[in-house]
Amino acid sequence: MYMSKKFIDENFLLTNATGIELYHAYAKDMPIFDYHNHLSAAQLLDNNHFTDITACWLNGDHYKWRAMRANGIAEKFITGNGSSYEKFMQWAVTVPYTFRNPLFHWTHLELQRYFKIDQLLNPSTADTIFNQANEQLSADSHTPRSLLTRMKVEFVGTTDDPTDSLTAHKALRDQQFSIKVAPTFRPDKAMAVDNPISFLQYLKKLESVSNCTISSFATYIEALKLRHDFFHEMGCVASDHGLDRLYATSFTETNLKNSFEKLLKGQSLSTDEIDAFKSGMLYHFAIWGYEKGWVQQYHIGPIRNGNTRFYNQLGPDTGWDAMGNPVDLVEVNRFLDRLDSTNQLAKTILYSIHPADQQPLATIIGNFNDGSFPGKIQLGAAWWFNDQKEGILQHLNAISQMGLLSRFVGMLTDSRSFLSFPRHEYFRRILCNLLGEEIENGELPADKKWMGEQIQQICFFNAVNYFKQ
Repeated sequence: MYMSKKFIDENFLLTNATGIELYHAYAKDMPIFDYHNHLSAAQLLDNNHFTDITACWLNGDHYKWRAMRANGIAEKFITGNGSSYEKFMQWAVTVPYTFRNPLFHWTHLELQRYFKIDQLLNPSTADTIFNQANEQLSADSHTPRSLLTRMKVEFVGTTDDPTDSLTAHKALRDQQFSIKVAPTFRPDKAMAVDNPISFLQYLKKLESVSNCTISSFATYIEALKLRHDFFHEMGCVASDHGLDRLYATSFTETNLKNSFEKLLKGQSLSTDEIDAFKSGMLYHFAIWGYEKGWVQQYHIGPIRNGNTRFYNQLGPDTGWDAMGNPVDLVEVNRFLDRLDSTNQLAKTILYSIHPADQQPLATIIGNFNDGSFPGKIQLGAAWWFNDQKEGILQHLNAISQMGLLSRFVGMLTDSRSFLSFPRHEYFRRILCNLLGEEIENGELPADKKWMGEQIQQICFFNAVNYFKQ
């Protein structure tokens, strides 16, 4: 068995000779097709230097924030008014305590890949690392665009609300930026009818960008369809939906019309009306996506904003989310079947935050792979709390045992950070080690060229083909 002589050397996570060969010969140098993330197209357009490593590494990273809170760090040094230096130092205090958390691996991979710093981050090395990283970030080699280029990123799929102007996306396209940056249609707010007040505020924004007067459900749908068409014109190839569950209850257009009229009056909907409205909206979005040849992505199951006190102080996406219950598998199947029954089911990626869902969802996917496209319905990459070694292996095993690993569209970052792309390397090392081990065990043929080609498909080419219209 291979034994590493130092932490994160060239054979990190690779424990067998075949896995080492597969990774270095076939996976290591593959480009990256990152089809789902939360990067800012505006930052890519501006391409301004980051003020320091705190700005590009800690700001907005709720993975790190949760670890710091667990380590007893005061909020002042996380999202508060502490200085950049103080926040970095408190992260350095925390890192040694993150061993066995993927953050420990990601932190040191990112320091190596972007800054060629192979020291372990801790309080004694923090000053040196802070200064070295900041010096490099002041150079043109470390602007937002350069950071993506050095990682061989070829495609970035951002996450955008229907009301987004997409001005930055258009400008990047007009500039013929070497990396394709495509918007993704994320209409979560357009079906968030639990709170009539905030929904009505959203309607005003939608009216403004669509130049429509929204006075009925029909005009609401018209306004959203105009934005959907606009996204398509701007190069969008996918939608994305962040959901507590995949809504598939019965509805009629009359139900949706009546519920919308209540919302316009500021009236609250019943639980059944909310379920029906969300089900209807998801159906409309799915039909539009099918007509345009988009991929539809569904991220299902988290408990969001679970800490009311801190949500009220800091708002969403600040690290107060958790795994919810396993998904309602009958409902998932019903949702897909409703679309498939009229042959209007688009290419679909299902992500669940609960690890117990991996195998069951993989079997449901098999119900709707109809031979029209290889891997038409996908079990999405190990997501959020699952994108660590054990979670990735569990996900790979579920695909392999219930479907075709060879058709998987590969890893993504799902991140707001321009320094998160070594997560693709992390995934690739785990994949190659798994396959190398099974080759050495005699469970797979010892045809390294053939297996290497499969690895390259999973790491890059499958996604390219899947998202191509």
